[in-house]
Amino acid sequence: MADALASQFAHHPHPAPTSAALRDAAIADPGFGKVFSDHMVSIEYDADKGGWHSPQVGPRTPIMLDPAASVLHYSQEIFEGMKAYKQADDTLALFRPTANAARFNASATRMAMPHLPEDMFVEAVRQLVHIDRDWFPTVEGGSLYLRPFMFATEAFLGVRPATQYKFLVIASPAGNYFKSGAPAVSIWISDYSRAAPGGTGAAKTGGNYAASLVPTAEAFAKGHDQVLFLDAVEHKWVEELGGMNLFFVFDDGTMITPPLTGTILPGITRDSLLHLAREEGLTVREEPYSIDQWRSDAASGRLVETMACGTAAVVTAVGHVAGPDGDFTIGSGGPGQLTMKLREQLVGIQRGAIPDTHGWVMNLG
Repeated sequence: MADALASQFAHHPHPAPTSAALRDAAIADPGFGKVFSDHMVSIEYDADKGGWHSPQVGPRTPIMLDPAASVLHYSQEIFEGMKAYKQADDTLALFRPTANAARFNASATRMAMPHLPEDMFVEAVRQLVHIDRDWFPTVEGGSLYLRPFMFATEAFLGVRPATQYKFLVIASPAGNYFKSGAPAVSIWISDYSRAAPGGTGAAKTGGNYAASLVPTAEAFAKGHDQVLFLDAVEHKWVEELGGMNLFFVFDDGTMITPPLTGTILPGITRDSLLHLAREEGLTVREEPYSIDQWRSDAASGRLVETMACGTAAVVTAVGHVAGPDGDFTIGSGGPGQLTMKLREQLVGIQRGAIPDTHGWVMNLG
């Protein structure tokens, strides 16, 4: 099946690939999201031509769009974030790519966009990793960040779902997500709302991130690393950070994470940590947790750790929380034992240092 899928992709050689010297300099310490590999994968969709067609791998080039393209006016756009990891034997592997494919299609459903077959999604990612594997960064802990995305291309100004779309995958060598590389991050409690019930909060769509930019800039201006969003109705329940889910660890060996009620992105790292924490014997509950309770539990010492998680940052300790009503510190303000243990377990599985007993890792050779 994989060979049949692979044979459908046309390959177009890059006329002027980056020289080895320039590439090596770029991947030595690439940071996050600023350096890009030579190639991209593209697949076209046209409802009047049978759906998905013309899968190809070719040079990473600018995108030509009609000024009336639906994405520019009605924001029909979704994306995923995932990584390729280097294994101990120097092969590359993906972590839970079918979960990314399933979430991609869940986002497509909410945004009135066509589903891309999951096996085609995974094959598109595999194709790009294969051709640009030399872009894997040499920095310690580096990875090849992969960004599959889809947007509406039909030139039409009526308010309805488009009939034409483009799916692309690009790659970016990645180092540390947070500039400081700090072992624990500081977050700012925003007065803004990220998502409301019945909205698009559970979809990985650009509009959700656009809505977070002003409060994120506010957090940065106040010296914090990330922004925290509370619920849009009562403005009291903790939901998520600008791009990460949250977990709260207590002194009795229990852990809480906010439930997936349609306003929170269902993180794949979040789901992985739920599995790993329960295997560690923790009682993990998915239930609402208020900002007032968070502050109270931190002050009493009942709360011993808070961790944020996501594909880009993996697992990161939250050490300090601030907002208009004051600030508080979790534990000693640094990473806790469980945060570090779960991070080491997850990273170990992703990089092949710890046996994968869940079937999460897909080796690409």
